[in-house]
Amino acid sequence: MLMPETPDDIPRLFAEAWNARDARALAALFAEDADFVNVVGLWWHNRVDIEKAHAYGLSTFFRHSEITARGIKVRRVGGDTAIIHTRWKLAGQIGRTGETLEDRFTIMVFFAQRLANGWAVLAAHNIDVMPGMETIATKDGSAFAVTYRDGE
Repeated sequence: MLMPETPDDIPRLFAEAWNARDARALAALFAEDADFVNVVGLWWHNRVDIEKAHAYGLSTFFRHSEITARGIKVRRVGGDTAIIHTRWKLAGQIGRTGETLEDRFTIMVFFAQRLANGWAVLAAHNIDVMPGMETIATKDGSAFAVTYRDGE
């Protein structure tokens, strides 16, 4: 697989790989020693583990899912590095009992560097968007989104 020519290509190629269930192509966007933190804080420390984790998800609970970019912001940091924020819509996730779950919205941040043969993602972090919420709380072993503002 060819590496992205520009940082702007990264979200498109990520979505194409995801929607094709191609964990190898998805992981190929990342440097060998890249870090990836998912929405629940699982942290993978290299391309091999990023591929394994996505191969599992894309063949099980994400096997019918599709992601689409709904907003992309690229910020060049010097000539050879970039921060790419992508707002995703995720549709078609499968629940534990086989039902199709409601759409989710996330924001993923990629940190990428230009190498000799293209751009590679050094780190990525994905987080769910929870409208109207301010933080996550935990109680009795469960985590949930909360807001502390009344009537806003």
